[in-house]
Amino acid sequence: MIKTASHSELSTSLELTPLIDIVFIVVVFLLLTANSRLLSLPVDIPASDSEVTAQPAADKPLTLVLQQSSPAFAIDEQHFEQWPAFKTALIASIRDNDKAVVIAADKNSPVEPLLKLLALLNAHQVENTQILMEESQP
Repeated sequence: MIKTASHSELSTSLELTPLIDIVFIVVVFLLLTANSRLLSLPVDIPASDSEVTAQPAADKPLTLVLQQSSPAFAIDEQHFEQWPAFKTALIASIRDNDKAVVIAADKNSPVEPLLKLLALLNAHQVENTQILMEESQP
């Protein structure tokens, strides 16, 4: 029979390798799941010599008006009583040209028509849209 020496030495020092492994895994997990800020660099955009890009657009923007009272909708000077007629005219207007769209909503008008209008513009991929707001008086 084979005999081995039974020397069971108790180590008085602490084994740090498993602890370091666990700390490393936790640090990697936190780094990968943390929301980091997107850093941006300031970029100087070169000026163009072309006169075409320097001129402002001569086209008047397409103005959409939402009012509290009747007529509730308007495209430029054309007034509409009902949403379906307004929607049809608006789709025809934005399909024909690539004008900027300006939305002027009465502050007392309901929010639902504005949300419907924004959803319609989003569905037709109209990106050049502005909402008119009155400057607040201090």
